[in-house]
Amino acid sequence: MDWYAHSGSQPGKGDWQGLKSHLEGVAALAERKAQSFGLGRAAFVAGLFHDLGKYSPAFQQRLEGAAATVEHSTAGAQILKDMARGDNAAMAEIIGYAILGHHAGLPDRQGEGEGTFNLRMSAPLAIDDAWRREIPGELPDLVPQMMRSLPRDPVERAFAIAFMGRMIFSCLVDADFRDTEQFYASLGERQADRQWPALGGLLDEFAAGFDAHIAGFGAPSGELGQVRARVLAHVRHGAQREPGLFTLTVPTGGGKTLASLGFALDHARRYGHRRIIMAIPFTSIIEQTAQVLRDVLGAEHVLEHHSSIDEERLDGRREQRDKLKLAMEDWAAPVVVTTNVQLFESLFAARPSRARKLHNIANSILILDEAQTLPRHYLRPVMRVLDELARNYGCTIVLCTATQPALGKRAGFADGLALEGRELAPDPVGLAARLSRTRIRHGGEMDNEALVEALGRYEQALVIVNSRRHALDLFTQAQAAGLDGLVHLTTRQYAAHRRRILADVRTRLSGGQPCRLIATSLIEAGVDVDFPVGFRAEAGLDQIIQAAGRVNREGRRARDDSVVTVFHSADYEPPREIASLIGDMKRIIGKHDDLTAPAAIEDYFGEVYWRVGARGLDGKGILERFGLSPAGTDFRYRSVARDFRMIESGLEPVIVAIDEEAKASVRRLGVEDISTGRLARELQPYVVLAPPKARELLLRNGHVAFAEPQLRGDQFAVLMNDSLYRHDTGLIWENAEYLTLEGSVW
Repeated sequence: MDWYAHSGSQPGKGDWQGLKSHLEGVAALAERKAQSFGLGRAAFVAGLFHDLGKYSPAFQQRLEGAAATVEHSTAGAQILKDMARGDNAAMAEIIGYAILGHHAGLPDRQGEGEGTFNLRMSAPLAIDDAWRREIPGELPDLVPQMMRSLPRDPVERAFAIAFMGRMIFSCLVDADFRDTEQFYASLGERQADRQWPALGGLLDEFAAGFDAHIAGFGAPSGELGQVRARVLAHVRHGAQREPGLFTLTVPTGGGKTLASLGFALDHARRYGHRRIIMAIPFTSIIEQTAQVLRDVLGAEHVLEHHSSIDEERLDGRREQRDKLKLAMEDWAAPVVVTTNVQLFESLFAARPSRARKLHNIANSILILDEAQTLPRHYLRPVMRVLDELARNYGCTIVLCTATQPALGKRAGFADGLALEGRELAPDPVGLAARLSRTRIRHGGEMDNEALVEALGRYEQALVIVNSRRHALDLFTQAQAAGLDGLVHLTTRQYAAHRRRILADVRTRLSGGQPCRLIATSLIEAGVDVDFPVGFRAEAGLDQIIQAAGRVNREGRRARDDSVVTVFHSADYEPPREIASLIGDMKRIIGKHDDLTAPAAIEDYFGEVYWRVGARGLDGKGILERFGLSPAGTDFRYRSVARDFRMIESGLEPVIVAIDEEAKASVRRLGVEDISTGRLARELQPYVVLAPPKARELLLRNGHVAFAEPQLRGDQFAVLMNDSLYRHDTGLIWENAEYLTLEGSVW
């Protein structure tokens, strides 16, 4: 009997893929993907055993058209466990998680449901012995070198082994995707994904583009220009240092983005890193950073990957061949720009589509922009995964910010990173003093009326508040007062619209036109605007300093005239987390004359970490879900992936298809041959995230509807009533039921 992995179209099976060929192809490809970090043999075995369950008459009948579902991801893990002896037994268990999860996702060792490791491994084995004739009967030495140098701390040790399993899983699922994709491409059913050029072959071109870009600024002039040039030169010189963990602490406006890119290019040339990954905290600024990289390096070499549409919900709805159409980015591009959400949720993911990219993070340079925004309730697991990437997977990681969040082991954070002596910037304390361009003062209590009055005293001013509701109320009240140049900027507006708003704001500011911007915190981190004065609702010190970075950014005004007024708003309670950070800031105010100085910032973060404590820095207990015992592993991959959500607002996407590009993408939702993943990425610039109850009300009253539900399910909720999206304020979901009743009168 002949055994097959995938069916073709010929009745005689002449174009079907043989199972042995598929297993060997996946094994060889997985081995190549894992070779650089020492897991090649383990990944090879994972590939060789992953589809042994297809040596089943029932599965072969399924390929021939039988309707029955046949589970085929368990047998390989069971057989591998039976074959492994001695030291290989422990590695076989780790590889077993990957094999079990290569379709449905990495399992938990134990728990509720039928998909746990223990239950599946105890299921009856029902495959033909034909596999014995086609698969080698002996296993190679599976124990990698890193297994012999694991940390002694039991928590760190368990995490390291679990992450090893996650990397094997990544290599396996990517190899499986690729081999299957190549087979169907050979049949003409699918075009293979793009093959990206290697970073090493592009570095000369990139270096020339970078140098030309810097030369385009002309000779450094003024204090700010000279400081930026000094920072860039010093940081690039630091690229010769040994790979690992670094900090880059430069005040806002000091040229961090270009300095970190220059470092990455020089460092990759020296040490042979495979790609550069820049992670940004907010989608509101990722387009800005991505555009800088495209301008410098060429658009064809830069992959921009982020999404407001939940990509994990795309899994599990179609057969394997259709799943391939999703073609999630595997981050094989030489330069990747992404969000913290995509990066870290992928590093803790269980789904194949998200974990597929992980092996391509190895041997990369990771630049974490605005590192102070890393969520504190996940800080301990985030530190562990960064340390693991640097320790065992060849990564160089740069924590880049104006307000360095004291993440070193000697900075009051027991689970911190080895950052002592790893600063790239020249004299951060001196830089902070030289680049201090604003005065921060407390204005006491200010209600909306007082804020409108204050705005009236300035032709150009910035106000940042803590909620979309406050921003909308304040904007409406300022409109009623007749103020000129009012601009409202929040996540009620979709990203493409926000880009146009910010471009208009910059034009107004540079042209001296009235510009009174009322915004939420999305304006703070990294957005390139330069106001003469600002007002900031009380928040944590890092947020206030980031807000101050939008005032006198270019240093053209006197520092004493560039005031950022911090105010208390009794009518709008801050979110609970921000309220706690306000208390942390108040505890250190009296200790420091200059709150923007590095010492004040480190003191502030020390207060935060002291208050939150170790448990609060791992609020979901992520680390405790990876355990080791004499009985073996107790890894809970699936529950960790479920709970590790960097944005836990629970907001739901609404697509606003007003722009012609968005309308065209919505129309293409009805074209079956276009992948859901591709359309999700096309539509992500047109998404507004709304509260779930608000979206449900919009759906119930016909203002929003799911597009092409028979083809796309409930994935794409599209705004049908364009009048609810206003040019000045964005999407208005309040009173959706009343609006329907009002419309019925007509």
